[in-house]
Amino acid sequence: MNERNEWSAEWSPIDDAVYLDIAAHAVMPRVAAAAAAASIEANRFPHHLDDANFFDVPNALRSSIATLIGGSAHEVALTTGASTGLQAIAHHIDWRRGDGIVIGGGDFPLHHAVWKPMEERAGAQLTVVAPRDGVIAADDVISAITRRTRVVSLSHARFDTGALLDAARIAAVCRASGAWFVLDASQSCGAVPIDVRKLGADVLVSAGYKWLLGPYGTGFLWVSDARLDELLPGPFYWTAQDTTDFASLQFDGPKPSRDAKRWDAAESAMQLNLNLATFRASVDLVVRIGPEKVRRHGLDLIDRLFDGLPPHCAPASPLDHDHRGAFGSFTADSPDATMALYRRLRAANFIVSWRQGKIRVAPHLFNSVEQIGLLVEELHRSVA
Repeated sequence: MNERNEWSAEWSPIDDAVYLDIAAHAVMPRVAAAAAAASIEANRFPHHLDDANFFDVPNALRSSIATLIGGSAHEVALTTGASTGLQAIAHHIDWRRGDGIVIGGGDFPLHHAVWKPMEERAGAQLTVVAPRDGVIAADDVISAITRRTRVVSLSHARFDTGALLDAARIAAVCRASGAWFVLDASQSCGAVPIDVRKLGADVLVSAGYKWLLGPYGTGFLWVSDARLDELLPGPFYWTAQDTTDFASLQFDGPKPSRDAKRWDAAESAMQLNLNLATFRASVDLVVRIGPEKVRRHGLDLIDRLFDGLPPHCAPASPLDHDHRGAFGSFTADSPDATMALYRRLRAANFIVSWRQGKIRVAPHLFNSVEQIGLLVEELHRSVA
């Protein structure tokens, strides 16, 4: 019997595979699909809309994201993904030659892709902290921070193992030195309870198409109110003014809002945006469910997986729940054997990911104990 939890009905059943890859791409819930259909209808018949509702969707979405992360709505910009938000910060910091940037080795590539070019562009110096057994240790990050460090940019949860960063310790050192502490929460937001104040982050970015259950081309940027005025002015989308009323928008010499929405992705934050309407419905569902429920379910399923691994396979993620998000990874006894095992799983329609030489399993509330049992059975057959 497929043991389904009380939230599993929010998704249409997947009958032709066992989908365990939400860390790569979300399965759109029913409520989001309905919102997409409604947005299509609105675009088909735009005369049914009124300018008075122009900002309703983005305003509601900012509020939901703020609720989810413990921030304020005016600190949230709506972007097309985590990279968009990180790029905005990189372009608006007032750089001085010799400023230092610290990132983690083997971390998700957006950190390197955003910050490495700042060496040539702004004369910054990039330091890459080597991981220990695939984990970025807080002590190593702290040791890399100097009086010249301007930015420390890391993932809250590792994309390959789900290992959680000891963010609060790093934040305290960044705060004392004046460095910006930037977190990518793409693999934690929606799956791990987040309070940006307790984390001590100055900036949080996230993709929307993973644990936030949205479509591709969605995400957000959160900037602490205390840091908003430190960022340089720059180009902005013309609707990012200090108003939530279309009739009050200035068309002649518009000025950007002080709020983070001045970094909204162009053409994104408006009611007829299909992605935005869908994303709003997805995030509202995440808020209703609560990330803690997602995490508990994920931890339980991954524990069952790890307990049932066949000989010559071993967990590649932290076993301690305090140090792991809602998913986990494992390996066989050699890189070739791990790749062969991954291919067998995919051929058997177990949808998992290959990341950094590991097999990543990322379940959600639509996955069941029975499905993990089927995965374990398939692993034993494949190894045998």
